[in-house]
Amino acid sequence: QEGNSQKVVGFTLLGLSAHPKLEKMFFVLILLTYLVILLGNGLLILVTILDPRLHTPMYFFLGNLSFLDICYTTSSVPLILDSFLTPRKTIPFPACAMQMFLSFAMGATECVLLGMMAFDRYVAICNPLRYPIVMSKAVYVPMAVSSWAAGSTTATVQTSLAMQLPFCGDNIINHFTCEILAVLKLACADISINVISMGVANVIFLGVPVLFISFSYMFIIITILKIPSAEGRKKAFSTCSAHLTVVVIFYGTILFMYGKPKSKDPLGADKQDLADKLTSLFYGVVTPMLNPIIYSLRNKDVKAAMRNLVTQKCFTQ
Repeated sequence: QEGNSQKVVGFTLLGLSAHPKLEKMFFVLILLTYLVILLGNGLLILVTILDPRLHTPMYFFLGNLSFLDICYTTSSVPLILDSFLTPRKTIPFPACAMQMFLSFAMGATECVLLGMMAFDRYVAICNPLRYPIVMSKAVYVPMAVSSWAAGSTTATVQTSLAMQLPFCGDNIINHFTCEILAVLKLACADISINVISMGVANVIFLGVPVLFISFSYMFIIITILKIPSAEGRKKAFSTCSAHLTVVVIFYGTILFMYGKPKSKDPLGADKQDLADKLTSLFYGVVTPMLNPIIYSLRNKDVKAAMRNLVTQKCFTQ
């Protein structure tokens, strides 16, 4: 068994090599999306650092979210673009492990971070007078740090468990990247421990934040409905509408990806594979692209900070 397992020095990523016509179109689409992600999230980070009015917990978390989206897409997009240019792209074992680790870590961190942001909105709306005390710098910085630590820890566990498996023979990953589920399918050993640990991770990183966010918003909505004036209700809701939109898109795509029934029809399997790949591609690039757009459109402070940044640049030149 061990002797065989040394055979695999790398994996071959199929990407869209079965659909060469789609490759060129998707190359352009993904490249443009990636540039928008870098620009949009980069600008958001810049304004949250440079504008003193945005030095609040909400924007600190937002800056973290933007940085996370840049890291998340950078861990996979260059590889995806490369796979469109070189069909049947071979990726060395360590590079595959690194890419798997990064995408898993960023995904898990984002789940926790969105939960932390829901707590921030809950305190702001349900306990506004205590907000400066509850969400002091001594609280919100460790909250963000612990999100990153938790995501990295679970990714280390999942990746090291996956990489200890023996891989012998088939090394073709029917995907654009080293997606952990696609890699586990290739192991020639019992993967029940991996499946169990992934299940536990999903409960902790998907289930718990979703419950937490749902409860937070239940209290937020109850509080908003109690506000006597329509203007007050509108103002209160506008402070959390951007976060709510991001949460719905983020968790909606995850649930859609992992919750939909698999095709039993053998002819449908190829279409199903293509649909799966495109869904995960959509999930990997569209959410990070939408986040800065949603926050910029739904948020007066961010819009004002962006305008200030642009006008300062124009005047200094």
